[in-house]
Amino acid sequence: QVQLVESGGGLVQPGESLRLSCAASGSIFNINAMGWYRQAPGKQRELVAQIIGGDSTMYADSVKGRFTISRDNAKNVVYLQMNSLKPEDTAVYYCNVVLTGRFTIGLATYWGQGTQVTVSS
Repeated sequence: QVQLVESGGGLVQPGESLRLSCAASGSIFNINAMGWYRQAPGKQRELVAQIIGGDSTMYADSVKGRFTISRDNAKNVVYLQMNSLKPEDTAVYYCNVVLTGRFTIGLATYWGQGTQVTVSS
């Protein structure tokens, strides 16, 4: 069994920064990819940033140059450093992990509980 625990959300003013963290724990053999999605009210959940294989990253166009995704491979923690936050970044942010379990076959996808990021005005 695998669980993801997110932290770091909050309320900030435009231009400020936040860092989200997501820790994966449980029977993990290998993590193939970790990413961050977000969902605003009335909108579809969208991919914000992704890190594959421990070092290959990609970003949504809307956050390029402002957000940075990183991973602590030894601790199975993924971070999302969010700088120059804008009101349009307001959403619930969800951690997503694709992994191979120690005692299961094939890949599995897990989701964090979500953390609220609110950028005023």
